[in-house]
Amino acid sequence: MTNDAMTIVEGIEGLGQLPAGAVVSIGNFDGVHRGHQRLLARARKLKQAAAAPAVGVITFEPHPLTVLRPGHAPPRLTSPGRKRELLAAAGVDAMVVLAPSKELLNLTAEEFWELLRDVVRPAHLVEGNSFTFGKGRGGTIERLRQWSAGAGIELHIVDPVTVPLLNMLEAPASSSTIRWLLERGRVRDAAICLGRPHELEGLVVAGARRGREIGTPTANLQCDGQLVPADGVYAGRCSVDGQAWPAAVSIGTNPTFGDNPRTVEAHLIGFSGDLYGRLLRLELLDWQREQRTFAGIEPLKAWIAQDIRQTLLRQARDPAQPLGKVRTIEN
Repeated sequence: MTNDAMTIVEGIEGLGQLPAGAVVSIGNFDGVHRGHQRLLARARKLKQAAAAPAVGVITFEPHPLTVLRPGHAPPRLTSPGRKRELLAAAGVDAMVVLAPSKELLNLTAEEFWELLRDVVRPAHLVEGNSFTFGKGRGGTIERLRQWSAGAGIELHIVDPVTVPLLNMLEAPASSSTIRWLLERGRVRDAAICLGRPHELEGLVVAGARRGREIGTPTANLQCDGQLVPADGVYAGRCSVDGQAWPAAVSIGTNPTFGDNPRTVEAHLIGFSGDLYGRLLRLELLDWQREQRTFAGIEPLKAWIAQDIRQTLLRQARDPAQPLGKVRTIEN
């Protein structure tokens, strides 16, 4: 179910613009991963069964830790724009975006609940069993259950989702798990948790132009604030004007050329054209090898040619990222 006409409002005053009697969920929704997808699927079913006017989401943007503990906020799995696209595709009708101001974050659990009860006026709340809210996370799921029952609001608790990773160990499909996997270059496992490949979105900026000089021009993506996976060479995919191109992706400092800033560079195989200044979305499909220091240009060129061959083989073998089965933990 998709909804390309999702209504987006901002600020506390936007809470009153959600239709009374809606099915509402509160959360950060970074990644809109399989756990989020299970929660939103429940909300859609409730909307249909109860003839509710809308599925509404209340989310903070940016992450509250940017205010509570500056410098400790986790890097994004999805850009704000991409998160909105994914929520709309998951059937969300209306989204309220709250800026994490100190005034809002200082609301006690009781004060936040009163705002939810009296201004939002939902008929149904849908949350995970680890959901907390209010200053100091004073609002637990048990308190929310008690308060909801007293207000005639139905609270629905969605069980966590676990998925089998490539090593056959099960892991929770959560934002923290996905970040842990990406920090170790495990993009295929991250895709299993996400339900799609991890994406990097960035403006193409000028680089050192070494790729052009050795015959493999690259798009240098500026990915500020996003979680860039571990250094290495990856097989990827990038869409330009609606056409998907296989992409050999290098993440790291280009150690062959000395001490350099960390970059994300993508060679779009078969593409020719000027990409400077364009916003690209790059899918990371598989990790291929670690970054290496080569003795010179010729050994480097030989390895790049191998990287390109491996990227094309990856696309031909499995153009769609393999996804694992989902298992729900029963309480």
